[in-house]
Amino acid sequence: MSAAASLPELTLRLAAPRGFCAGVDRAIQIVEKAIEKHGAPVYVRHEIVHNRTVVERLEALGAVFVEELHECPVDRPVVFSAHGVPKSVPAEARQREMIYLDATCPLVSKVHVEAERHHREGRHILLIGHEGHPEVIGTMGQLPDGAITLIETNEDAETFQAPEGVTLSFATQTTLSVDDTAEIVAILQRRFPAISPPHKEDICYATTNRQDAVKAIAPGCDLLLVIGAPNSSNSKRLAEVGLKAGAKASHLIQTAGEIDWAWFGGVSVLGLTAGASAPEDLVTGVIDAVRTRYAVTQQDVTVTREDVVFKLPRALA
Repeated sequence: MSAAASLPELTLRLAAPRGFCAGVDRAIQIVEKAIEKHGAPVYVRHEIVHNRTVVERLEALGAVFVEELHECPVDRPVVFSAHGVPKSVPAEARQREMIYLDATCPLVSKVHVEAERHHREGRHILLIGHEGHPEVIGTMGQLPDGAITLIETNEDAETFQAPEGVTLSFATQTTLSVDDTAEIVAILQRRFPAISPPHKEDICYATTNRQDAVKAIAPGCDLLLVIGAPNSSNSKRLAEVGLKAGAKASHLIQTAGEIDWAWFGGVSVLGLTAGASAPEDLVTGVIDAVRTRYAVTQQDVTVTREDVVFKLPRALA
């Protein structure tokens, strides 16, 4: 009997869409093309996207990652991450006469524009999101202090007290759980029937599609693996969504090297997906690792096709 024939059988359900979205792809290209145009080093404020593999590859090309603008020399270009930045950051870059490139995802920029519109029209904004996430910091930093209140939970939505005579609007972080956010929105709309919604859904197409794909593979899965960084909001949501959708267990891993094979006890159906910041070679690495231990039957489960492409900044196009 061959070694392959003696391996235990495993069904692998591979979710699609998965991995890189258009905003992540654009942000990475901006750093790559900035290095091509200006030479190394090119500075990047905050991780360009939340994935160590991506960051380390860009570091090898000549990117230097910093947390704050004052860490960058004035004579080298700086790129702002895909998550967006407060208005004070480009203002400081201009004041220091720096070359800067904004890699903010256009769908995050849309939330910024909407927030500014609501503020101009006199509304107080409730931002549904996670405190401390770079996207939330960037969105709240578009407006003066006090113009936005962060709503993280159903309880926050139930207990928020609107200032007397103030009209309200809401916006959301783009990478949230679609279902959890719908619950919070429902509470706000019940308590404040006149609250103004976004013109279009704030949770981005890629977040929604990846969550839909996980919901399609999770029922009947003994184990779901989500490839993504522990600080990646959209990846963490995928692991949570999978559990709620029926997976018996769910784990977030960054690479195949983080798999604990003890998780596989009694597993006959494995689900696999990747967050929007995770490159496809990490998916391939996990599949290859699983194939060394199991006779794998792969099922590709596709819920939609994505063809979104975002243009590069004019300075690099």
